[in-house]
Amino acid sequence: MVTVLDNELKRQITVDGADFTVVVDPDRLRLIGKGKRKPEVELLWRDLLSGDAAMAVALNASLQQKGLETAPAAKRRRGPARKTSPGKTPHRPQAKA
Repeated sequence: MVTVLDNELKRQITVDGADFTVVVDPDRLRLIGKGKRKPEVELLWRDLLSGDAAMAVALNASLQQKGLETAPAAKRRRGPARKTSPGKTPHRPQAKA
């Protein structure tokens, strides 16, 4: 008989001499470095099942091999916004017929 996972479950592991806490809850799996609050790895179960997690891991590995940094989508910055006068829209050239 299998027990339903309805609360979070925490266990400590050591990987290459570093201590981590593994937290498993009904929505996700998190790996948190000892003494830290922010998870180093967070994996939603639905992403794992849909294949999104595997695609993200492959993309990050590919970028790291090329020496490129990866940034989470929330931390990416967009270019500066265009300044327009209040109530006006930016000028768009008209196409000639």
